[in-house]
Amino acid sequence: MATKIDLELTSRRDDGTWTWRAAGARQPKGEVDAGLLPDGASVGDVLKAEIDKAIDGITVVSVHAPKSKKSSADERLELLGSGRSEQLVTTQLAPKGRGRGDRRDRGDRDRGDRRGRGDRTDRRDRNERGDRRGPRPDRPRRDERPKPPEKPRPKRLKARKTHRKAVIAALPPEQQPLAEVVMAGGIPALRSAIDKQNELAKADDKPLVDAAPLLALGEKILGPMRVAEWHDRADAALASMDTVDIRDLRSVVVAADTAARNDETKALAEQLRAGLASRVEREHAAWLAELDELVRDGRVVRALHVSSRPPKAGAPLPAELAERLAHATSEGLTDDIAPNRWVVVLEALALSPVRTHVVPLSVPASPSDEVLAAVRKEANRLPQIAERFGIERSDKPERKAPVPPPPPVPPVAQDDSSASTSTGDDTTTSPA
Repeated sequence: MATKIDLELTSRRDDGTWTWRAAGARQPKGEVDAGLLPDGASVGDVLKAEIDKAIDGITVVSVHAPKSKKSSADERLELLGSGRSEQLVTTQLAPKGRGRGDRRDRGDRDRGDRRGRGDRTDRRDRNERGDRRGPRPDRPRRDERPKPPEKPRPKRLKARKTHRKAVIAALPPEQQPLAEVVMAGGIPALRSAIDKQNELAKADDKPLVDAAPLLALGEKILGPMRVAEWHDRADAALASMDTVDIRDLRSVVVAADTAARNDETKALAEQLRAGLASRVEREHAAWLAELDELVRDGRVVRALHVSSRPPKAGAPLPAELAERLAHATSEGLTDDIAPNRWVVVLEALALSPVRTHVVPLSVPASPSDEVLAAVRKEANRLPQIAERFGIERSDKPERKAPVPPPPPVPPVAQDDSSASTSTGDDTTTSPA
C-alpha cells in the first residue's frame, strides 16, 4: 500500500538517479529515478512522494512538486461599485408649524373618532339613569379595605438541660449511660435499648443482660430526673413570662403540684402561679377588647372563633357583649346569603358560647345540600336553627376523640436486693 511522505533530494549521480532522505533526517534513505522527478529539481528540494515499503527496501512510486503558497494579495476581493456618486445618508426635515400641540390635537381627534361621540357624557348619563351599574361610592372595594394587623404568634417554651445534666453528673460513672437513656425517652427507651442489646448478644452467642435490675435502677433515677426536667422548664418559663405561650406556662404551673418538692422548687412554683394569674388577667382583658372590636367592625365569623377560646377558663362573656354578638350573627343569617357563608357561620357558631341565643332572621326556601349537611352535623349544638330547617335533633351522643390507652407499667423488682445488685457488675452492661 502506497504511503505519502515528504522526501528531500540529497545528491545526483551520474547514472541518472538521485539519493533522498526523509525530510528532516540525517542520512540518505534510498534512491529515486530522475524520470520521476519534476523539471527543475535540485539538491535540497523537499517533494511530495508516494512510496511502497517491502522487505528488500523502499521503492518510490511517484514524486510531485509541492504546491506553491498563494500570496495574500491574490486572496483579496475587489469590490466593484455602481460607478455613481451618491449621498450615503439622507435626511428629511419636517415642515414648519407641526409641533407637539398639533400632534396632541390630532391624537385627541383620532381617539375621539374611535370612541364615538360624547362617550364620557353618555356613560355618566347611563349611570345616573341606572342603565348600567357603576361603583358604589358608600362602600370601599374589597382590596381597598384596611387589613387588620396580624397578631404575633406566642413563643413556645424552650428549656435547657442544666438541672438534668447536673443530676446525671452526680451519679456514679457506671450509671450515667443508663441515666442518659432515661432522660432521652424514659423507661420505654431504656427497655428498647436493653432488648436491642440482648438481640446483638444473642446473635454473637454472648450472655444476655438481665433487664429487671436495670429497669429498677431506671425507675429510681427517673424520679429525680423528672424533678430536674420540671426545674429546667420552670426556669425557662420564669425568664419569658410575658412572651411564652400561655398554654406552656399553664402546663408548667400544673406540673408543679407533683414536681416541686424542696424549698427552692416550691418558691419557684409560687412565682410561676403569681405570674400566670397576672398574665391571664391581661390576656382576658385583651381578649374582651379584641372581641368588642370585631363585633363593632361586623367581622362575625372571626368574632365567633375568638369567643370560643377565652384565656381564662370558665369565664363567661359579659351579657352586653354576648347579646351584641348573638344579634350580629342572627342578622347575618338570611335567605339571601351564599350557601358557603351559611356553612362557615354555622361551623363557627357551634363552638361559640352564644350558640343557643342565635336565631336566623330567615332561612332559604330551597336550601342546598351543603347547607342541610352542615345543619344536620350541628343539630345537637344548634337545635333552634335545626328546627327552622325542619331537622330533628339526633338522639345519638356526640362523638368524642378516643382516649389513648395508658402506657404499660414497667416491671419493678420485688425486693431491694435486686435493685442493690444493679450497682455492681450488672451496671457495666447497661446500654450506652
